[in-house]
Amino acid sequence: MKTFKLCLTLTLALILTSCNNDDSPSNPQNQDPDPDPTAFAQNFGNEISRTFLGTVVDINNNPIENATISIGSSVAMTDANGVFIINNATVNTRFGYVKAVKTGFIHASRAIVPSEGTNKVRITMLAETITGTTSSGTQETISLQNGASVALEGDYIKPDGSSYTGSVNVILHHLDPADDNMLDQMPGMLYAANAQNEERMLQTFGMLAVELRGDNGEDLNLAEGSTAEIKVPLDPSLMANAPSSIPLWYFDEANGYWIEDGQAILVGNTYVGTVSHFSFWNCDIPAEYVDFCVTVNDSSGNPLANTNVALTSTNYGTGYGYTNENGETCGLVPSNETLEIKVYSYDVCGNSPIYSDTVGPFTVDSSISITVADNPDLISETVTGTFNDCDGNPVTDGYVNLIYEYQYFTEIVTNGDFEINLVRCDASDTFGIKAYDYVNIQETDSLNYTFTTPITNLGSIQSCNTIEEFITYQVDDHPAITYNFNAQGGLDGNDLYISYSTPEQQNYFYINVNNFNGVNTYINTYLNFFDENNDGTTLESQFTGTSNVTYFGDVGDYIDINFSGVITDWNSTDEIPISGTIHVLRDN
Repeated sequence: MKTFKLCLTLTLALILTSCNNDDSPSNPQNQDPDPDPTAFAQNFGNEISRTFLGTVVDINNNPIENATISIGSSVAMTDANGVFIINNATVNTRFGYVKAVKTGFIHASRAIVPSEGTNKVRITMLAETITGTTSSGTQETISLQNGASVALEGDYIKPDGSSYTGSVNVILHHLDPADDNMLDQMPGMLYAANAQNEERMLQTFGMLAVELRGDNGEDLNLAEGSTAEIKVPLDPSLMANAPSSIPLWYFDEANGYWIEDGQAILVGNTYVGTVSHFSFWNCDIPAEYVDFCVTVNDSSGNPLANTNVALTSTNYGTGYGYTNENGETCGLVPSNETLEIKVYSYDVCGNSPIYSDTVGPFTVDSSISITVADNPDLISETVTGTFNDCDGNPVTDGYVNLIYEYQYFTEIVTNGDFEINLVRCDASDTFGIKAYDYVNIQETDSLNYTFTTPITNLGSIQSCNTIEEFITYQVDDHPAITYNFNAQGGLDGNDLYISYSTPEQQNYFYINVNNFNGVNTYINTYLNFFDENNDGTTLESQFTGTSNVTYFGDVGDYIDINFSGVITDWNSTDEIPISGTIHVLRDN
């Protein structure tokens, strides 16, 4: 089965990993010896501002902290989770370039077709692991176990162009298109300038990264007039479609795209080519393409975020991408191809698509909207809340992770508010939340909740590493009330109770779950409280609604509850909406 892959999580760039041979390699006699990046950049479109939320990890999926991320002139650092946020980064309508730098790793990057919502990217950085060592003036071949290699003549230069004499450490990484992790590990996306400085998307048959380091760790490259032979082994699944000769392309780290430079010849199961400098090198066939965006909506016209959109071409196989908070995913698709489109929810919900159709062919940049019909087996959820810092102020630069059935959904916090949309099945109605204050380096505990379909309002949560427990609730449109200390919780006979009061008994909160026998949902829980808000409103009321006890730990562990319903003021019969969250240590 032919397959092709997407280079981004939320921007759909269709990257081909197997193909037919209709596109012949470019004629090397027409090679532009000095491609003009300024002229090529005219293809990128107008400058725009976009928001980026990204994750940087190593090949073992461990987060990389303190990696430097740059998008144009905007710079950020990854936090302990490997996450970065850059708001209002300057990119172009058709091209955005994200670079990641960290000592001990090869420079990494991701290129995307930006969408209007949050652009989520994932970058895997490759370690600067030394494959072999040689020295100047010595011919040497450095190889990996799979047969990938570089044959060096022994003439090198320093970054300033002067000759280098000494030992040389060689770093090699081979990226195999048959490896599902290749797209996270490769630089940029498979977007290129061909020999005539024209735009192309690429069908890759394999990549080889080569980097050289001197005695003092300085970057080295081949001396002028010197060349090296590289060998890129082919996965057996690609052999049937591999052309006998194929263009070579190197990655332009400064500008973020691939540039055609030479050819490689198929010898047995390996492409062999000659290069005059080092970078990522790529064996690819070019193809014409169009920019393509898909917006996924439900039957009421609401955007469906975090759905998996798969596009299949008879000639080029299948690629996929994930919709952002606007229900949109964008990228590159082959032109003049009829595409089958399918939309999926989550692995836990099974493998059947929730939508399927055919679209295209497309000869110009295009956007489509599709509507997913109502399905009794699928549940659309919206989770909202307010995220405050340790002083109770809205977090202006942070993010929230929602964990549902071992899958993570991450969204940016805007002026303290967050909203996460997803489509789930009925496998489970509980989920977890953990929020991070990106600026102040604070975080919440792991909090447990139950969906209150279709909208779950978490109320106010707070990130403060010194705060172990809290009670927070909001009545109607009054400001949220949060208690961070002096909470008690546990069992009182057959009942579960949570209480709070100040030493002066000025503020009082009490919730009681009758006949509690484990994590469950209880109706008509008693909730009594008396509080004077900042606006002078006095509340002394009886609660009727639903309390979801989502976690009940041992003594010393946590009790998690979220509740919603109405209160009836004891001085009137008016019903007033209320919702809240409890995360307190169990005392008995």
